[in-house]
Amino acid sequence: MQAQHSLETVLDTLQKKLSFFQNLVLVAAADRRLDKQEGDFLLEIGNRLGLTSAQVRPIADNLSVLSFVVASDGLQRTLELQTLVQMMLQDGQIDPREYGLCLEYANRIGYSKDILDDMVSQLSGGQPLKGMPPTVS
Repeated sequence: MQAQHSLETVLDTLQKKLSFFQNLVLVAAADRRLDKQEGDFLLEIGNRLGLTSAQVRPIADNLSVLSFVVASDGLQRTLELQTLVQMMLQDGQIDPREYGLCLEYANRIGYSKDILDDMVSQLSGGQPLKGMPPTVS
C-alpha cells in the first residue's frame, strides 16, 4: 500500500516552502493577471504551509527577476508539478504562458509533454479547457 504524501509533509523546511510558493506565484502571474480563483488558491496554499505575508512579500516584490526553483527530491518535484498544474487550471483556461512554465518545470524534472498533458487532463477531470494545446502523438 502506497503512503499518502501531502505538501505539508514533503515541504518540511521554510526554504522548501518558499521555493515552492515562488514557483506557484510565477505560474499564477504568467498571464499578467491574478484572478480571484488564483488568488484564493495562493492564499490556501500559503496558509496550509504556514507562510506569513512577511515571508512571501519578497517574492511578490521581486517577481520580475525570479525563476523556477527545481526541487532535488523526486516526490517533491511531482507534488510541486501537480500543484503548479492546479494553479494553471484555477480560472478554467490554459494560458499559453502558464502552460509554457508548467512544461518548462516538467521538462526540468525529466517529464515529457505527454506526461504533463496527461496530468492536466486528470486534474481537470477530463474536461476540455480553453487554450489547451493539442497533444502531439
